Amino acid sequence: MPGVMDIKRKIKSVQNTQKITKAMKMVSAARMRKAEEAMNDARAYANKIYELCCNMAEKVDSESHPFLAEKAEVKNVCLAIITSDKGLCGAFNSNVLKKTIAFINENPDKNIKFVMVGKKGNDAFGRRGNEVLEKYITFGGRITYDEAGEIGDKLVEYFMNEEVDEIYTIHNEFKSTSVQVGKITKVLPLSFEAKEAADDSVDYIYEPKADALLKEIMPRYINFTVFFAILESIAGEHGARMIAMDNASRNAGDLVKKLELQFNKARQAAITTEILDIVNGAEALN
Repeated sequence: MPGVMDIKRKIKSVQNTQKITKAMKMVSAARMRKAEEAMNDARAYANKIYELCCNMAEKVDSESHPFLAEKAEVKNVCLAIITSDKGLCGAFNSNVLKKTIAFINENPDKNIKFVMVGKKGNDAFGRRGNEVLEKYITFGGRITYDEAGEIGDKLVEYFMNEEVDEIYTIHNEFKSTSVQVGKITKVLPLSFEAKEAADDSVDYIYEPKADALLKEIMPRYINFTVFFAILESIAGEHGARMIAMDNASRNAGDLVKKLELQFNKARQAAITTEILDIVNGAEALN
């Protein structure tokens, strides 16, 4: 059984850890509010540009447009994996990694290439001999539209150069502070299902023609799709870390209570032993 001083040192250590987890929870809560505001501010634009692209896609020949034409045979698929750069956020990254592994298992005949956004995804797949086209692991939980645009431009470049036939993003969709769900989104080509989901009640007048305008709008749509996915991921990361640190603080508190109980028992045992020693000594003198 550990001694009184050993237990006392362990209680102190756990209490110090609890202080750290509580501080990390407060930091994550503050960052999550800012990230959630940025995500909500971008949501209206993301929905509108999606609706606009779907509306234009219905007015052009999908087979003749490079962003819409489905390949007869899909051989090369690019997955843009969006994870965090840091850990201590519960199952946040494992949700994305599980979705990625499931996608790979469902498409064994396809050559999977990766674009890594976030250190954890790169650690999981980039170091295992997989083909990584690009990796972006220095954002640190913050990103601007221009930085996301660089990723989107690279995705468009690979698609237009026919290095890949399809492009998907895999990231955590922000449902609430405590719920983040892994999501797979097809970026290119714009799928027929996406066009079906467009609001047919709105009729736009395009100048120039929808075909020419779509070629200009689609790269922006892709850039903003990537940007919004990263914003969702950042908000979800801070939410997941806040919950994880709250759970860690609670667990530390429970452990301190158990250690304090163990400490009291050890102290009582030591006192009892000392009393017995005194009594035995007195008896020996008599």
